[in-house]
Amino acid sequence: MSRQPRAELAELQKPYETLSPRECEVLALVVRDLLNKQAGAALGIREITVKVHRRHIMKKMRAGLLAELVRMVEKLA
Repeated sequence: MSRQPRAELAELQKPYETLSPRECEVLALVVRDLLNKQAGAALGIREITVKVHRRHIMKKMRAGLLAELVRMVEKLA
């Protein structure tokens, strides 16, 4: 792996590590294209709670759009 992809991966890893365990769970479901309601049902939490977690994830990961967040997660995988 060249320096550029390693540096890019390191820059993505930093904000990812700030996510709480619950935010990581929500992230995994959201990037699988589950609706907030479906993610909430899967986690046993309310839809509004999923929306709050999702907003925090987007802010922490510095993603403007869901598609951008998905690309970030794919790079981290």
